[in-house]
Amino acid sequence: MASESKVDGSEAGPRWGGMAEPLRTPLFRRIWIASLLSNLGLTIQAVGAAWAMTQLTRAADMVALVQTALMMPVMLAAIPAGAIADMYDRRKVALFGLVIACTGATMLALVTWSGLLTPWILLLFCFLVGSGMSLFGPAWQASVSEQVPAKALPQAVALNSISYNIARSFGPALGGIIVATAGAFAAFSANALLYLPLFAVLLLWRRIQVPSRLPPERLDRAINSGIRYVVHSPAIRIVLWRTIVTGVVGGAISALMPIVARDLLGGGAQVYGLILGAFGIGAVAGALNIETIRRRFDGERAVALCALVMGAATATVALSRSLWLTAPAMVAAGAAWMVAVTLFNIGIQLAAPRWVSGRTLAAFQAAIAGGIAIGSWFWGRIAEDHGVATALLGSAVAMALSPILGRWLRMPPVNELDRESVDLDVPDMALALTGRSGPIVIEIEYRVDPAEARDFYATMQHVQRTRQRNGAYDWSIARDIGDPELWTERFHCPTWLDYLRLLSRHVPAELELYQRARDFHRGELPVRTRRMLERPFGSVRWKDDAPDRDTGEVLPVSGA
Repeated sequence: MASESKVDGSEAGPRWGGMAEPLRTPLFRRIWIASLLSNLGLTIQAVGAAWAMTQLTRAADMVALVQTALMMPVMLAAIPAGAIADMYDRRKVALFGLVIACTGATMLALVTWSGLLTPWILLLFCFLVGSGMSLFGPAWQASVSEQVPAKALPQAVALNSISYNIARSFGPALGGIIVATAGAFAAFSANALLYLPLFAVLLLWRRIQVPSRLPPERLDRAINSGIRYVVHSPAIRIVLWRTIVTGVVGGAISALMPIVARDLLGGGAQVYGLILGAFGIGAVAGALNIETIRRRFDGERAVALCALVMGAATATVALSRSLWLTAPAMVAAGAAWMVAVTLFNIGIQLAAPRWVSGRTLAAFQAAIAGGIAIGSWFWGRIAEDHGVATALLGSAVAMALSPILGRWLRMPPVNELDRESVDLDVPDMALALTGRSGPIVIEIEYRVDPAEARDFYATMQHVQRTRQRNGAYDWSIARDIGDPELWTERFHCPTWLDYLRLLSRHVPAELELYQRARDFHRGELPVRTRRMLERPFGSVRWKDDAPDRDTGEVLPVSGA
């Protein structure tokens, strides 16, 4: 099944080239370089915003809220943004998100230049920039699989992480210099300008969009489809929970870095830029070694090791008063953080089929952003009430204890499976149905040797999850008490169009599972499938030859 595959990569099959291999693809290379520049601008703005807040107020919780303002929109809007990315042209969705983010950065620069900047105005425009990136992110990440060969996807995912962290390595130091010499206005202006290359590259991308034979879902239904897929995919659920926990307990070190620079190290914007750059250097080193780590460790051991390293590094930062000790600790923390987050990201991308990839990636972004936003607020409050060193020590202890979750939420294995959906043939119809006709009831009858009943039932439990995550509801499996060989699988789809969408969403691994279930069938006749239009009491017009508004078919007279 698609969701019950391997995350660690130790048995994921042969690798395709090296880490830099996706850069041989011209489209990916152009977008990657442009995204590197935009990430550079974003980190420069983050430095400017965090340091500007320390100049506007000495309240530690307000400084931590800068990180929350940037991350909270991703948590709140990621799922709708992912649904939009799956419903419409991902290039256009990404462009629209960039416009919003660039507008926010430009307005923040203008307000700062005019001398009207206040703590709450700063948070407002950070929130607007975050909102644009929350729309851009799922569309951009989901389109990576369209830019490189399928076997290069893990390397491409890691390279995108490297892009951000190269920017984090040099952006903070550059941002510190810009803020120190030209003020926060220059940092915000630089961010707005560095969005432009990515905007130009996306405008020039002639994306080939394969038209669907079905109309796009309504936004609310698309969101429900994405949520349903996540809910009925155990592996994805576990990865998301581990992502949230990592974000909450590990969010302190990034949110409180300005306070570390100011209060623990007694430095200014340059020191803040240096320690943030050290974190980014570590993150790049971690991302560059992600393939080696995936080969040597399974997912659970790799994530647990990252948590222990980051816990030790965070404790070191809390106790250190020297830049020469804090900087190496930040390198270690950055490496551990990036390896863990990249493993989560790769696990999500390789587990979800293409039809729902934008929504599952949005769920991942919501998980990591929500975890960081909540953690930033929480550890900011602890720092305000008890001091930054206490907050960091609390985060270090929580991070070191987080691998205990592996006893209940063990990182699942994920294989690099075929993520393309296989359209099944539309069944013959004798009724004149429209897309809104429904509910549709599907019954599938199997004849199973009683000696194989237990194995058949176990297989059908896996079938249940695939049906439900692809759109079915009220799934059941029943055994005839008068004929123990006869089993009936039954489920509903809300409308005929929803049933057609279900038929278009199966990936090869799911079709193999259905075939395994059919292999239990015995007898001369094939497995019998019945598709029925359900007519609950009260939904039928009791008039002679009265057409139904939804379906158009003629309904019977009462008592006929």
